[in-house]
Amino acid sequence: MSRNLEIILGSQSPRRRELLAGLDVPFRAISIDADETFPAELQAGEIPYYISRAKARAYETQLQPNQLLITADTIVWLDGHMLGKPHDEAEAVAMLRRLSGRTHQVYTAVTFAQQGQPLETLVDCTDVTFRELTDEEIEFYVQKYRPLDKAGAYGVQEWIGYVACTAMHGSYFNVMGFPVHLVYRELRKRL
Repeated sequence: MSRNLEIILGSQSPRRRELLAGLDVPFRAISIDADETFPAELQAGEIPYYISRAKARAYETQLQPNQLLITADTIVWLDGHMLGKPHDEAEAVAMLRRLSGRTHQVYTAVTFAQQGQPLETLVDCTDVTFRELTDEEIEFYVQKYRPLDKAGAYGVQEWIGYVACTAMHGSYFNVMGFPVHLVYRELRKRL
């Protein structure tokens, strides 16, 4: 990858920064203030697709010709409903109780924006199965790890992933919030 393109990650997520850094490409991270509300009729992967593009649109007018902006959004999907970031500990506990003993989907959308080009958005989906969790395990995790900044109230790379995740079909890194295999494929086309 050699083209002289500055990569800008439109995210302050430490997990996304870590995963993009793992591709050994230089980048800088910025914070983007975007409206993350979405039309009520959107389902599953359509939701992060919409929000990821909204984040890109909120910054794309500031892009220079030699810059590539990457934005992303992740949701957890269970029984036809989105589990976003919990507002408080009680909501986090309720989300984890719903996920306990079930298989859910994690959808992440990644949008690429360059000046003068249409937005390109890729969506990945991973099925994740949790074993039955006790109330004590859920309370311990929420109290110790405070997963209020995570879709579905959990980080698969944390304690809860170690003890609860019994099966996964798809990308582990997608569950962390950044499907690096898709990002790498897209960067190879552009750099």
